[in-house]
Amino acid sequence: MRIIRGSLKGMRFKKMKTFSSRPTTDFAKEGLFNILENTMNIEGLVVLDLFAGLGNISFEFISRGAKKLLSVDLSHQSCRYMKANSKAHNLEGIHRIIQMDALKFIGKDIGTFDCIFADPPYDFGNYEELLILIEEKMLLNKGGIFIIEHGRQTTFEDKKGFQKVRQFGHVYFSFFNFETNEA
Repeated sequence: MRIIRGSLKGMRFKKMKTFSSRPTTDFAKEGLFNILENTMNIEGLVVLDLFAGLGNISFEFISRGAKKLLSVDLSHQSCRYMKANSKAHNLEGIHRIIQMDALKFIGKDIGTFDCIFADPPYDFGNYEELLILIEEKMLLNKGGIFIIEHGRQTTFEDKKGFQKVRQFGHVYFSFFNFETNEA
């Protein structure tokens, strides 16, 4: 795992022997950020990374100029790992890490974001609740996007707010926008 571009370019993450999740591949991450950089300016964004794992996506957003990053993961080990990397690169002023269940966290009054990224386990069974909470809590700023990383077996094309899906190898990203057409 490494940071592809930006101020932290080349930063490599040490592998954790006891970490069982699959980090987003560099190939998929590069594809995702190419899409994002062609549709929005990452500099100055306020970003929420749900199910953040080791912070692979979080640190890529920071490296590319996100103003504020909030990473949420249930694992104490993952949060400790992200905090150590954040501290090592003097990012504590930008990067906040919360150890908590992602659905419980977004059920609280947490503010709004320009981009929300979620990478739940591929066997995650609460996608419907996740989508409903993001929309009903109005967590996205105007023009904001919500992205879910998922596997081939999951589809969102019939869900409210769905915009598009992009595939990079075995990794899929579904993009959502919950803005209404009201004036």
